Amino acid sequence: MHIAWLGKKSPACGNVTYSREITNALLDRGHRVSFMHFAPEHDSEHSEHVDIAEFDDSSQDAQDVTLPFFYKSTIYTVPSLRANKILVDSLRSLKPDLVHASLAISPLDFRLPEICAELDLPLVATFHQPFDLKRRNLASSTQQLTYQIYAPSLADYNQVIIFSNIQKELLNKLGVPNTRIAVIPNGVDSDRYSPAPSNIKAELNADVLFLYQGRLAAEKNVEALLRAWRKCRMPEGCKLAIVGTGPLLAGLKTFYGNDPSIIWMGYIADEQRRIEILRGTDVFILPSLVEGLSLSLLEAMSCGVACIATDVGADGEVIENGAGIILDSHKVTSQLCTLLPLFVDHPEIAKIIGLKARQRVLDRYTLVKNIDRLEVLYEQTMSQQWVRVSAF
Repeated sequence: MHIAWLGKKSPACGNVTYSREITNALLDRGHRVSFMHFAPEHDSEHSEHVDIAEFDDSSQDAQDVTLPFFYKSTIYTVPSLRANKILVDSLRSLKPDLVHASLAISPLDFRLPEICAELDLPLVATFHQPFDLKRRNLASSTQQLTYQIYAPSLADYNQVIIFSNIQKELLNKLGVPNTRIAVIPNGVDSDRYSPAPSNIKAELNADVLFLYQGRLAAEKNVEALLRAWRKCRMPEGCKLAIVGTGPLLAGLKTFYGNDPSIIWMGYIADEQRRIEILRGTDVFILPSLVEGLSLSLLEAMSCGVACIATDVGADGEVIENGAGIILDSHKVTSQLCTLLPLFVDHPEIAKIIGLKARQRVLDRYTLVKNIDRLEVLYEQTMSQQWVRVSAF
């Protein structure tokens, strides 16, 4: 099968990780992938971090197609005027069996159904946008608006992949029919992300290690975690590692950077290093105001780490019934002030929850199961497209 994948390779975000994991897995299964992504036309004129090495571009079945842009961030992309023509010409030349768009919040997202209809190409989308069904804060209201804007266009895609039944309920209310929605949760490579010995605690001089890994942005609510950490005055030997970067990094370090128990590790591109950190972590904390389905959360769970996360997006669904601890997104600081000392005084709790977290991933969220379901969806979508074309 030849898949034209429209996604992101930079800057680092969940969409990039999703695109990398899925396309590499498709290549491993013998499929051909043409990866279409936004990239600068002249590297010297644009400066950005591109973690290309983790994509399997060396495969003979992988082909890279770059689309020019005016602006690109972790949140949205503004394509250049030439991007639409390059996309159409590339699809016409490549003649893929199917187009899969990992939507990057770009004007091209709204043009794709029309483009693919003209080229008689079946079109699948993955809609990553985080959400909070309860709409309890400004961030979740903004995401709700994004859903409202996208819903009419999503109804024109052959299939839209989302991560949970909660997200499906939201799209149904906005007019996207059930027949166009496929619930396929994120998956993690449970062999690569697995429990194993780690030296990270010795390296960080930590007896108990807590971890946040992700972007340092307003919607991630990291300051609520930092406030709780400061209020708790954790015992000596307890460390909080912050892995990631983002627009709030400078401000957070101004207020919390002088605390020796907080270790600012920055963005870590090397996957094996990230896995080493996870394997040595006692408790992973995700205090987000909005989420989709966090891959960082699944990676931590797959490594057997006890996880604490807010009940936003699908994250609460992932760790329910004992596979983690669910926080109220409005009470993160106060609840963490109770929970953080508890894990220090009773380390056996982290071990029990970590075992349940690992099993939850094996039962529901492996990359193998994700790709199995994706291949079935591709076959069904192509068959339906063939029936429609034959009817004319």
